[in-house]
Order: sequence, then structure tokens, then C-alpha cells
Amino acid sequence: MKRILFPLMLLAAVLVSCTKDFEEFNTDPKKPSVVPGNFLFTNAQKAFADQEASANINENVFKLWTQYITQTEYIDESNYNIVKRTVANLTFRTYYRDVLRDLKEAKKVIATEEVLTDAQKGEKANRLLVIDVMECMVWANLVEIFGNVPYTQALDESNVTPVYDDAKTIYVDLLAKLTNAVSKLDPSRSAFASADLYMSGSTAGWIKLANALKIRIGVILADAEPEIAKQAVETAVAAGTFIGNEGCSMPYLTGTNSNPIYQDLVMSGRNDFVPTSPFVDLMNSLDDPRRAAYLTQLDGAYVGGAVGELNDFDAASHVGDLFIEPTFPVTLCDYTEVAFNLAIAAEHGFSVGKSAAEYYTEAIANSMDSYGISATDKDAYLAKPEVAYATAPGTWKEKIGRQTWIAYYFRGLTAWTSIRLLDAPVLTPAPNGVVSSLPVRFTYPINEQTLNRTNYQAAASAIGGDLLTTKLFWDKY
Repeated sequence: MKRILFPLMLLAAVLVSCTKDFEEFNTDPKKPSVVPGNFLFTNAQKAFADQEASANINENVFKLWTQYITQTEYIDESNYNIVKRTVANLTFRTYYRDVLRDLKEAKKVIATEEVLTDAQKGEKANRLLVIDVMECMVWANLVEIFGNVPYTQALDESNVTPVYDDAKTIYVDLLAKLTNAVSKLDPSRSAFASADLYMSGSTAGWIKLANALKIRIGVILADAEPEIAKQAVETAVAAGTFIGNEGCSMPYLTGTNSNPIYQDLVMSGRNDFVPTSPFVDLMNSLDDPRRAAYLTQLDGAYVGGAVGELNDFDAASHVGDLFIEPTFPVTLCDYTEVAFNLAIAAEHGFSVGKSAAEYYTEAIANSMDSYGISATDKDAYLAKPEVAYATAPGTWKEKIGRQTWIAYYFRGLTAWTSIRLLDAPVLTPAPNGVVSSLPVRFTYPINEQTLNRTNYQAAASAIGGDLLTTKLFWDKY
């Protein structure tokens, strides 16, 4: 009997021990059940910057549509075909799943963190507000691409068929969130420290970015909602935004963390893109000193390719070496953009401290400074009759539009929004395009048309039709 009882007692002891330590032994320390909020925030930043920078035709066609580059062999996207490669689907997925989802989860995790000291409380509050600012930047992009989009019911796992919110209503809500962030962010406290890839943990920098975004959205609203636009821009200017070489950008490293442009144009081993003739010809006509940074030479000249047609890679200039460096940072917002937007605001009669001519000149000068153009060449360029604000040809929209197109080189979405807003420069559409004019929005993803059909149909009807040529509410002219 004793021989039987002892093994049973030993087995019971082992089982009790196993039960006691079950959770510890069955938890993989390399796979935490809750991802840290800072990590989620960083991941969202990288996903957003990668999307903005990408030249991959499956994900980002804005550099093609703004005619900075055109394709050499596969020319569907240069001709506005975004259905063949389901570009809208991938764009939607990146913004919602890879960026906004991570930001939402980061908020949720950070909100539950225990804080003890005043410093910790201040940092926690700052982090949540910084996420608000970044979310506003992402939502604004979605609205500028599609128009009405899922917003109030988005990112809810229990609701796979969210309604689409009115684009103007979203913009107004974003302005309110940005204003709230500016009023509550504490520049004496840090936020994400080294986890912040854009601002290196500078809360003051996020305040300036929030005001820059208010100016951006305000200017977009200027024709459609002038009073809302005026208040947004003027309060942002009063609160302070980027100046000089300040801005928001994403630094890159090498290898898998290299700039997506480098990955798409160099690491891919492909020769799919060349700069376009319209863009190169404009820079040539102005003898623009930024050509040396933007483009390579072909037999001592700058030569572009035909938009939307087959091109010989070796018969044109190529994208400048600076842009295909693996560590080239991606600009998300800078003073060049702020100054151009304030020039537009001044032309609308908003009180922004300086004249349109002054901001226009500062914007061009700041762009040139960022590419290391000498003071002599910069001053000579600004003095050209075809560049100087007082003498440059065309309306104020044409003057500013011409120079924003040049300055926003390779910032495809920013340039596309500027072209739609100012109706300048007037780009000749691709000759074999699926539409006969420059597209002014993305059509909604095919997935939405099939899986969220009722709400998709309501959204399409509300904006005037799900077409590439349907102007968004702010695109008045």
C-alpha cells in the first residue's frame, strides 16, 4: 500500500506545481499579449511615411498623376487605371489597417498605463494628444483622396459595414481636434521621446505641426467655407508654426528600413520610371537651379519622357541621386508648404502677417535652401521676371501653382491636392487615359463596393458619383 501511495502523492505534488506555474510556463516572453503603446505609435509613423514616399504603382500613383515621373513599360497607372492593380484597395488598407488601427490601439494601451508623478501624468497626456494630431494628418489625407469616408464608425471590429461620413464634417471635426491639441499640449513635458520618429519627442514640434495642419486644411476649405477657413488659418498663425528649416519628416536607415523610393527605384533592379517632359521643360525654361538635385543629365542636358506613353529609360534623365539615397528623409510637412499655404491665405484676404508676395518668395527660397542652392543662384532665380511675384505671368493661382509644383517634387499627394485646389499648373492629360482629364479623386475600393455596398452606394450618391472625375466639395473651380 505504501508503495502505491507514495507515487500518487508525488504525482499530486507535481500537478499542483504545474497548475501554479501554468501561466508562467505557457507565456512566450517574446510575444507579449499587449503591445506597448509607444511601439504601436512608431509602427504607425513608419507605415504612414512609407505610404507617402512610395513609388510602388500598386500603392501610390500620385507621383505619376502629378507628372513628376512617367512609366517606361507598364503604363496603366500613368493613364489613370487604378482598378487593374486595385490601387484604391491597397491605399484604403494601408491607411485604415496599418496606420489608423495602430494609432487607435496605441491610445487604448496608453490610456490604461498607471502613472504616479506629475511628470508621468503630463507625458501621458501629451502622448494621447500627439496621437490625435497624427490621426488628423492621416484622416485629412483620406478625405483628400476619396472624399466621404468611414470616420465615426470606422475601426470598430464589431461593425464591418461602417457608414461614410460627410467630408466637410470630417474636416471641421479635424480642425476642432487640432485646436484642442494645440491648447492642451504641454511643451515643457516630453511625449514619445525616441519612439517619435518624426519630431524626436519634441512636443513643441507637434504643436507647430498641428498648426501647420490647421493652415493646410483651412486653405483647402477657403473656397467652400471661407469663414471656417479664415478662423482656422488665423488662429494657427497666431499660435505659431514651422519656420525656416523646421518641419515634420521621416528619417530612414539602410536595408529593410531604407527609403521606399530607394527600394522601388534601386533595390528593385527595375528601370520603370523617368521624369516627364512637362516637368523637365518647365524647369529648363526657368533655368531652375534645383534641376541638379532633382534630375540627372543626359548628354549634358535635362530630358523628360512622354506622359502616359512607352518610354526608353536610357533616352531620358533619371530621378536625382539625392532622392534615391537609402537614407533620404521623407518630408511630410515643412515651412515651404506652410509659406505657400499662407500666400494662398493672404490672397483670400486672411490676416496672416505678411503679403502673398512675401510668403511666396519665402517658400521658394526655403525650398532652394533645403537643396543647398547657393545664395547667388537663389537670388538670381527669384529676380527673374517669370518668377518674381509682381511680374510672373498669370493669375495669383497660376503663379503659386507653378512654383508649388516645382517645390513639391516627389511629394505626390501634396502636389496633387495643390493642383486641384489652384487649378494650376494645367497639366495635359495622358493621351490614353481611362478618363480624358486629370483625375480629381480616387474611386472607392472594389472591396467596399462588394462588402459594404449599401453604405458605398450612399457615399457615391452623396458626392455626385463614384468617378475619377467627380470633384470633391472643396474643389470649386
